[in-house]
Amino acid sequence: MLYSEFKRKRSFVGRLPFNKDLISSIEGFCKEKGVEMAVFSVIGAVSSVTLGYFDQRQKVYVSFKKEVHLEIASCSGNISKKDGNPFVHAHIVLTDDKGNAIGGHLFSETIVFAGEFYIQELSGNAFEREYDPQTGLMLWNIRDT
Repeated sequence: MLYSEFKRKRSFVGRLPFNKDLISSIEGFCKEKGVEMAVFSVIGAVSSVTLGYFDQRQKVYVSFKKEVHLEIASCSGNISKKDGNPFVHAHIVLTDDKGNAIGGHLFSETIVFAGEFYIQELSGNAFEREYDPQTGLMLWNIRDT
């Protein structure tokens, strides 16, 4: 197991902007505040969502968009660096008006109707994402400690 130890730094609680993309809103906020490593959660609702999953055999993401109003039952993720900029990796579970759930890997364009976020910044050497040939994913560059 590869790991690194971090300490808590700043905490942020706020509202996401109406009718804007969830991921780019969080990435923009982190860039503005200088956040390079963090964990976060979001609750609220979306007016459209782009979800997907990683096809492990083909080593590609498969995504689809739904133009429907849904409640965010759970959304959590992390923020690290990719190409020197804040990068959000998140998964989300959404529910419809009948309580049916759908979820998966969160992609842009996911448009926020209303959203509240909690970001816990971490203090330590921020991870940069890099290509992992074994999985085909952009993973953290954690080195043996």
